[in-house]
Parts: sequence; structure tokens; C-alpha cells
Amino acid sequence: MSFSPRSASEPSPTSPEPPLTSATTDDVPAFGWSAYAERVNGRFAMLGFAAVLVIEALSHQSFLRWAGLVPS
Repeated sequence: MSFSPRSASEPSPTSPEPPLTSATTDDVPAFGWSAYAERVNGRFAMLGFAAVLVIEALSHQSFLRWAGLVPS
């Protein structure tokens, strides 16, 4: 039986390291102008737009009037 030491780049089976990419893409989360940041920003923008549509549907007013930005 021969023993071969693990290399430094190979993770230990008892202490798994977290992956460097996100769960849904191969983009690496990074600070600043990265593809990952742009994707997350786009998703939050879509949620905000959907929220505005729901506010307008429930209040029967435009969002600007509901927010008090346009006089009644």
C-alpha cells in the first residue's frame, strides 16, 4: 500500500471549501463592474418594476400620483 500526499490545490474531504461561482451562473461574485453584479442589478430592477405595476393596479392611480410627485 503506497501513500500519496495531497497537493495544496486539492481540497480536503473533511473541510470542503465554498465554490467560487454562484449557484445559477459561472460568474464569480465580485465588487464593481462585473457580469455578476450586472445580473443581480437587473433582477432587482425587474422586482422594482413589478412592484410599481402592483401598486398601480391596487391603488388605481399612477405611481407618480400615488407617491405624491404629481399634484392631484
